Amino acid sequence: MLSKFIFSSESVGEGHPDKVADYVSDSVLDACLEQDPKSRVACETLVKSNCVFLAGEITTSAKFNYEEVVKDAIREIGYVNDDDVFHADKVFLVNALTSQSPDIAQGVDAAGAEGKKTEEQGAGDQGIMFGYASNETPELMPAPVMFAHRILRKLADIRKKTDQAPWLRPDCKSQVAVRYDEGKMVSIENVVISTQHAEGVTQPEIESFCIENVIKDIIPAELLTEETEYFINPTGKFVVGGPQGDAGLTGRKIIVDTYGGWGRHGGGAFSGKDPSKVDRSAAYMCRWVAKNIVAAGLADIVEIQIAYAIGYPEPLSIAIDTFETGKYSDELIANAVRDTFSFKPAAIVEQLDLLRPIYRGTTHYGHFGKADLPWEQTNKAEALAAYIKANS
Repeated sequence: MLSKFIFSSESVGEGHPDKVADYVSDSVLDACLEQDPKSRVACETLVKSNCVFLAGEITTSAKFNYEEVVKDAIREIGYVNDDDVFHADKVFLVNALTSQSPDIAQGVDAAGAEGKKTEEQGAGDQGIMFGYASNETPELMPAPVMFAHRILRKLADIRKKTDQAPWLRPDCKSQVAVRYDEGKMVSIENVVISTQHAEGVTQPEIESFCIENVIKDIIPAELLTEETEYFINPTGKFVVGGPQGDAGLTGRKIIVDTYGGWGRHGGGAFSGKDPSKVDRSAAYMCRWVAKNIVAAGLADIVEIQIAYAIGYPEPLSIAIDTFETGKYSDELIANAVRDTFSFKPAAIVEQLDLLRPIYRGTTHYGHFGKADLPWEQTNKAEALAAYIKANS
């Protein structure tokens, strides 16, 4: 790794078109799981202008009003202003959801399917998944993406809970560049915020508010220097936003959802998928494992990769890389991981208790780094440390 470098990560707010789509998809998933924990869900959402399109495959015994679920999700995001073209009470819904293919189902189901080579629940698809953790922040996440998330969460709290800035609207983005020296944060190089706003507010007012009431409240003062640059609504105006200004689609913010580009990504999106889809559940599993490795003090930084074949319960490979920060060999840490955790899809679901309607809480501000999510617990750190002690 370079001794001196600058690394940037971005986040997008709840009203960003792609995040609107993600939130609708996860709202449909939770509605299914609330009534039927065995639901198989793959819900894709497209939003544009005043239209919402649902597509994908769902097999569930749950009965609910899809239109109300969609409208409630949009309402929670905040598209309720009189001048919103994309408005919770006025959107037009097209529902093109069908049932899951039986050919896919037989590969995932535990037993009884003709031609299935194993009797255990298999992975819902082939693929590779990564998990990452570092001791850079209290959440054991990379700092640039956590700063970017915190900025937008602060903007949303102001918009929803106060009257400080009545001109704020739901669509927004942030980006934070952190300068490093010898692997340690030394300063913030620049911060970018683009926030949708109502007509009538001036650019200097928006800039001053975002710097003084948001950025300086979120970024530690010691990291902000005289050289730190601020780019607030760089185009000068951002009135037309959300699905009115741009189309949104489920699964297009996979780097925002994970590690801000710091850890690698297998390519699979999360939102709208039930936990039989290892794109989602195994990525959560990898984060859980990585966080426990760092929490146990076995390494300062770690990345884990696993791979699956559709229909098979065991991962095809497990790889651990501590980037030379490990206190023990990567091989020994990998052995501790295999002894402590099971990576079978059914075991992942059981260990993390994933057949619950918890997924709306994952959609915004990243799927990792939130203390209330089960894959963020460090409840296996002691077991990992005990294995290392007994075998080193």
